[in-house]
Amino acid sequence: DFQRLLQDRFDEAKEIKKSKITRFLKEEWIDIKRTFDADFTNSSSTNIGQKKLKELAKYLYDIPESEKLFKKTKKLLNDRKKMLEETDKLDWAMGELLAYASLLNEGHNVRLSGQDVERGTFSHRHAILKLEYLEEEVCPLNAISETANFDVYNSLLSEYGVLGFDYGYSITLPNTLTIWEAQFGDFSNGAQIMLDQFISCAEDKWKVMSGLVILLPHGYEGQGPEHSSARLERFLQLCAKENIQVMNCTTPANYFHALRRQIHRDFRKPLVIMTPKSLLRNKLCVSNLEDFSKKNSFHRVLWDHAIDQTENSFIKLKKPEKIEKVILCSGKIYFDLLNAREKFKNDKVIFYRIEQLYPFPVKSLVKEIKKFAKNAKFFWCQEEPKNMGAWFSVRDYIQWTLDYIGANNNKISFIGRSPAASPATGYAKRHIKQQKEIINKVYK
Repeated sequence: DFQRLLQDRFDEAKEIKKSKITRFLKEEWIDIKRTFDADFTNSSSTNIGQKKLKELAKYLYDIPESEKLFKKTKKLLNDRKKMLEETDKLDWAMGELLAYASLLNEGHNVRLSGQDVERGTFSHRHAILKLEYLEEEVCPLNAISETANFDVYNSLLSEYGVLGFDYGYSITLPNTLTIWEAQFGDFSNGAQIMLDQFISCAEDKWKVMSGLVILLPHGYEGQGPEHSSARLERFLQLCAKENIQVMNCTTPANYFHALRRQIHRDFRKPLVIMTPKSLLRNKLCVSNLEDFSKKNSFHRVLWDHAIDQTENSFIKLKKPEKIEKVILCSGKIYFDLLNAREKFKNDKVIFYRIEQLYPFPVKSLVKEIKKFAKNAKFFWCQEEPKNMGAWFSVRDYIQWTLDYIGANNNKISFIGRSPAASPATGYAKRHIKQQKEIINKVYK
């Protein structure tokens, strides 16, 4: 009887015309373009007026239940207030929370899951606040909109299961910002099947798009081989045909624009971000309100602090024709190099940060480094060992750029750790020694 039932249904299916078959989740994806029409360079719709930003920021520190919070949490709220009302220097956490706040205000739901995401692994996010003497919680972001929700979940220790669920969630609700965060970027290893079989290639295999965001804390601070590297090289190896985006942002504003861009684009692509650890509290890793506002958008390449006219506290660099070294880098190493240059008083070395590693920003890079083509030598500098990190992915793009701008016989050279089997050393003293060697190579 069951066999007959299957045969009857199969025969019925044969009679259905293709025109009557509804594509999977057609209604949910009706306003989203297929990616052969995609414009990867457009980020203009991610900015917000400063007045609106200040209004949204108030939700993050002006909380009715504040007197019932822990003492340390009260200080956190006061620090947030100072950023907006006094210093105009917004840190990474504030940039992230403002991205969520602005999307909620526009009617978009936000979902965030991962191990310890409510507080943040490095105690920076505090999206959920605990009352001191009551079994209650406060989520400031959920006071912003009556129609949009901020859902944040401390998930179980199964990267494979949780990332798989969130990937499916992102397919089902393309207008919700869906984010999974690893406690440390290294832990994405546990979800490798999801990354290889679905997230990196589902669009090519099955025409299924996703706007999933993956946050992977990454950076060499001497915390050992299991807490340093998000295996950036593996994600870059998966990149082709503009299938995913891979970033290593160094400013809160760029992070803000990157998150908002996921929803404001008329297409969807998975986004992998190497997020910081020590930079969460680095005094140079800040942005002002103007960086978030209508005059700005996401920058694929960011220039040296010393170039910015507002940063007059840094050494004044030589004119372009006198610059001897152009150092291209990405992520935390930039700040180490910047501090070292002030120490060495070297005004002939300039830095450029590649914020978006894929799709690689060739046009933006040409615009920034063309003026150094005749006299300077070009280097790629990274913290990771030579057989890891971005080196093998970016070197051909950079070399093509150098050839294009007429940097005759100028080959891109590598500065970083020697090839290694382990992502990082387990000895703090060796880590410090290796880091100093990288810095010294840049300035010798």
